[in-house]
Parts: sequence; structure tokens; C-alpha cells
Amino acid sequence: PGGAAAAPLPEEDCMKLNPSFVGIALRSLLAIDLWASKRLGVCAGEGSAWGSARPLMKVIEVSGHGIPWLLGTFYGLCQSDSSAAREVLLNLLFALLLDLLMVAVVKGLVKRPRPTHNKMDMFVTISVDKYSFPSGHATRAALVCRFVLRHLVLAVPLRVLVVLWALIVSISRVMLGRHNMTDVLFGLLLGYALYGVVEHCWLSPATAPALFALW
Repeated sequence: PGGAAAAPLPEEDCMKLNPSFVGIALRSLLAIDLWASKRLGVCAGEGSAWGSARPLMKVIEVSGHGIPWLLGTFYGLCQSDSSAAREVLLNLLFALLLDLLMVAVVKGLVKRPRPTHNKMDMFVTISVDKYSFPSGHATRAALVCRFVLRHLVLAVPLRVLVVLWALIVSISRVMLGRHNMTDVLFGLLLGYALYGVVEHCWLSPATAPALFALW
């Protein structure tokens, strides 16, 4: 009847018509993230704005990959004849393994797909590498940067180069179209935090005698 009151909307429809401020803000940030990441993917393909720099970006990609770091650290550990150096390298190996584990866990939980403009021609990938969040390269770059600055005695120019390397590796992930900006930012924060875990669980002959007995 014309004078009858309108039936109340189901609760879920009310929620759709009156989305929360937090929901709107998150969707807006996500949209900005996707838009800006695509604009900054200037090396995502050979035909991109900076496509000629793509080979250089891929070299930078390899420099931040886990496999070269793991192999290099393990080789140094086997060749080292200094107990102090072995302690540092063993903890770096622990840090790199922890990094791989945490990134794999978060990727598997979040399952954010890679940007649509990414070319899946990455250097040595595993199953969870089809996911984007967080950037393992950025996580590793932040972790290694903090580790090196803390445990290696370097001249100021070399310390600056280490920081620049971490930043360039992280930026290259967006430029290559591998990740969105939030993937990289969270990766940097995660890597920074993981270093704190490594310091807290520092392996030494006193705390892990069985490990040091192997070397």
C-alpha cells in the first residue's frame, strides 16, 4: 500500500550503503598505491619509458636476491679461519634464512598478486614468489644493510654505498613492475624489525656451542 512504511534494509545492505571511514580510506590508499606503482613501473618492459635501463635493473635485482647472498655467506663461512668472522657470518646466514622464512609466511598468508604489468621473468623463483606482498628484496636489503653497518668496520663512503644499495634495490622493485609501493615499504619495515630479532637471538660459542663445533 502507498502509505505503508518501507521495509528496513538487510544489515549487510546497510553496511554497503554506509561504508566505514576506515574502509573508504583503505580502498582509497590501495587505489593510489596501484595507480602510483604502475606509473613508476618505468622499466616494466622493453617498451616502457625507461625500457633501455631494464637490463641494469635486472642486475640490481640479482644483487638483492637471496640465493647469491646465501651461497656467498656459506662460502665465506667455510673459508674463514677467524673465529670472530665465523661468528658474524653464521649470524648473517641465520638472518638470511629467517628473512626467507618470514617473507614466505607473509606472502602465503596475504596472497597479494603481483602487479598486472609485471613480466614474470624473475631470477630463480619458488611457489610463493607469484605473490607480491611483501617485497623479499626490500626486506633483505634493509636487514643486510643494518647487519653490515653494525658488524663490519667500513669507511664512511662504503657505509653510504651500502645504504644507497639498499635504497636502489628497493626502488628497482617498483621500477621493474615486480611490486607495488606498499609491498616495498612493508618489506623495508619487516627487514628493519628482523634485524632486531637477529640481535636478540645472536648466536655465539656460548649460546650455540653445537653450531660452532661444526666449523
